[in-house]
Amino acid sequence: MKPVIIVSTYPDKKSISKIANELVKNKTVACVNVSKISSIYSWKGKIENSSEYIAIFKTVTKNKKLLKKKILETHPYKVPEIAELTVSSLNKSYLNWLIESTN
Repeated sequence: MKPVIIVSTYPDKKSISKIANELVKNKTVACVNVSKISSIYSWKGKIENSSEYIAIFKTVTKNKKLLKKKILETHPYKVPEIAELTVSSLNKSYLNWLIESTN
């Protein structure tokens, strides 16, 4: 089983905390890292500068489709970021924990 990382951004800690706790509880993900960031982007013809929370979802290939679906269904943004990152290397002990935590 291969590791998968999905990245998304959220407008506030409350919106990411709720879905992150649910996903860990039902073993869709092993872990979600959440950190406050500053984002600069173009939206509806204006340059926006805002605070957001980046969420790094750690899971395995068998769960990635469900994870992306859940993010899309629960995300507060009209156009949410759902970026899949390829993991080419991961230490064995962490990979074993990741697999165990998602089964």
